[in-house]
Amino acid sequence: MNRAEVLLEALPYIRQFAGKTVVVKYGGAAMEQADLKESFALDVILLRLVGIHPVIVHGGGPQIGALMRRLGKEPEFVGGMRVTDAETVEIVEMVLVGKINTEIVGLITHHGGKAVGLSGKDGQLIRAHRRLHRLPSGEEVDIGLVGEVEAINPEPIRLLEQGGFIPVLAPVGVGRGGETYNINADLVAGEIAAALGAEKLIHLTDVRGIAGPDRELVSTLSRGEAERLIAERVIAGGMLPKVESSLRALKGGTAKAHIIDGRVPHAILLELFTHEGVGTEIVL
Repeated sequence: MNRAEVLLEALPYIRQFAGKTVVVKYGGAAMEQADLKESFALDVILLRLVGIHPVIVHGGGPQIGALMRRLGKEPEFVGGMRVTDAETVEIVEMVLVGKINTEIVGLITHHGGKAVGLSGKDGQLIRAHRRLHRLPSGEEVDIGLVGEVEAINPEPIRLLEQGGFIPVLAPVGVGRGGETYNINADLVAGEIAAALGAEKLIHLTDVRGIAGPDRELVSTLSRGEAERLIAERVIAGGMLPKVESSLRALKGGTAKAHIIDGRVPHAILLELFTHEGVGTEIVL
């Protein structure tokens, strides 16, 4: 395909999505490898320049664990969820808000974009309450300051979008008593997409997409099929919150959710602007 054909293939998609919001959950290799960081920054800047409104939600689990160990505190997990006491939540906030968020904003700015970093505590953006963790036995256990989204205030994001900025969100929420909550970034992305009525939610992962029972890539998945694969434990582990997040976004009015391979350079552009795409799309 020559260069003109590439641009012409993208044109109808650019027309379709102009003026719409696209929420991107940024994590995994795309957030750790220098070349993929650069392609990510260029992708979101290009989206903004053609009139699409990207909103970035990022995680930082490995980086939180690394700093905890450096400070002499061993990370503890229950069923894959980080046990978060008062000291741990301070470390979480230091890493997510103080380090990773500012790095992503700096990366986008360095490549010529306009980005502003936010945590869920800014402008009461993410209000949360304590989330109890349910064990396979059905017993619920308290794992500390781990939050569940109670409400999203989209106004700060809307104001930034109107000003031509790319909002970059750290998944830290605030409780009614002013306490800080650590919240799963995948689930925050779904709630943000729903609150904004986003056109799309895109999860960048370290796999090709969702694999079916035969381990082959599933290119399109309906809500009903996704729920069946969850019940059959085909969708499990780290993929589960991504699919739950996608279903929450769809329920809230997002047109499509995508789970794509962030190890592919310019994966976001390939998913949005080409016929084939590069992962799994989830639809109602």
